[in-house]
Parts: sequence; C-alpha cells; structure tokens
Amino acid sequence: MKHIPVLLDAVMNELGDLSNCHVLDATFGAGGYTRAFLDAGASVVAFDRDPNVLVDVDDIKKEFGNRFNFIPQPFSKMSELDDKFDAIVFDLGISSMQIDIPERGFSFRSDAPLDMRMSETGMSAADLIAGSTETELAQILREYGDVSKATVLARAIIQANPKTTFELRDLIYNPRDIAPVFQALRIAVNDEMGEVKRALVAVPNLLKQNGKCLVVTFHSIEDRIVKNIFRDWTTVAGNPHIPVAASVPFKLIRAVVPNDTELENNPRARSAHMRGVQKSY
Repeated sequence: MKHIPVLLDAVMNELGDLSNCHVLDATFGAGGYTRAFLDAGASVVAFDRDPNVLVDVDDIKKEFGNRFNFIPQPFSKMSELDDKFDAIVFDLGISSMQIDIPERGFSFRSDAPLDMRMSETGMSAADLIAGSTETELAQILREYGDVSKATVLARAIIQANPKTTFELRDLIYNPRDIAPVFQALRIAVNDEMGEVKRALVAVPNLLKQNGKCLVVTFHSIEDRIVKNIFRDWTTVAGNPHIPVAASVPFKLIRAVVPNDTELENNPRARSAHMRGVQKSY
C-alpha cells in the first residue's frame, strides 16, 4: 500500500504560497510532502535515513532537478546545515512502506527477522533485547508502549531471547500489548525521541524571519516533546533569560487534527496532530 501523507492539506494551507520558497522536508518517506512543496513552486531539501526511499528520490530528482536536494541522513543532521529555510516540516513516526515490507521486521503480522532499523544499520531489535537487562527492557516497554505488566513481560522476553517477529509476538500473552511492544522496541532501536529533540534544537537557527516549523506527530510522547518545546519558544513567563518586556521569539500556530474525511480515507491519521510555530524575529 502506498504511503499517504497525513494532514498534507492542513500543512499546505498553513504554509500558504510557496512560490520561490526554500523548504526543508525532514522526513522524506515516499516523497508525498516533498512533491507537494515542489509542485507549489518551492525548492526542497529533504532528509531520510531509510535507503529504501531512494527509488522515489530518483524519480523526484529527474522531474524537478536542482530544485530538489536529498540528504541520506537522520533528520537530526539538519543541525550541520549552513542554510536558511522559509519552512521546516516533520512527519514523524513510521511509514506504511516500512510496515509493508515484511523482512524489515516492523510488523507482527508477518514472520521475519526481528530488525526494525529504519536506516538498516546499527543495532536491531533482536540485538537490543539481547543486550538489555530486564530493568532496561521493562523501562522501554513502559515508557514507549505503556505496556501492562512490563517487568513480567520483559523477563519473559529476555529469557526467550527472540530472533523473529513471530517468536516475539508469541511471547506476549495479552493481545492488546502486541502492537505497543513492537512500537516500543521500534522507538528505542531508532532513538526516535532523541532524534526529535536534537532536530528541534536546530530549528531556530535554520528558519528565516517569519518562517514556520510544522510537526505532524502520532505518538503521545513525541507530541508532548514537540508541545513542550514549542511552548518554551512561544512564552517568556518564568524564563529568567528573556526580559518580561521582550517580544516572544516564536508565535504558536493553532494545532490541527484530521477531519472525518481524512480519517475515512486514511485510518493511519487517527492519532495525528499538527503543531507549529512561526519565527517572529
């Protein structure tokens, strides 16, 4: 199934006229956001650490040429850019195409090696389990999956040391915990929350005056990270480093959730939120 960009209409409506604008697409994926920005007249720099996106990258490069530049790195590497953007957009979480390739080990619906690496390099989910203590694994399950009886389940997983998705799935005695366990391991393997924090730190220096940063989130933890960082950027109360009379460095953009039509056409959108800020200096 082709990945459908979530809240794309809301993102495009918020960004407005993109003619001759410079946009950073932090999460290229299947290129849905990037193509929309390019079609609207922008030039785009896009990041993605997943090597499987290169087919779509090549297609877009052939069509749009020098208006499109792709960087095959995690989006936290945007901190190394010497560039300024009119907009920076993140579509966080996992894409449909990653789930739909069984051998990548993201899904519990197909038997495959327990991998889950977005970049296809580094530590796999099986490696993570093999190298964790019961306490460490329980913390991952609790923090990233809100898994019930995380300590008991972590002990069972450590003892069994599963190497495939079905081996892990069959250890989870509560069916309601299967998806959260897989989600928690995926987030930990890819350091997804760390990536978000490191990337957002770089945003203020990369945005032009009046530039906008929009983030589409799917998980309550990443949404809370974004919400708290944006709140810090858009308030001066309680910040001893900003005089009370000073202007607020960013303006908050109203949060958006999918409408009924989008939810009907794309069930993946059900937990999505779009949050944003506009640079005011």
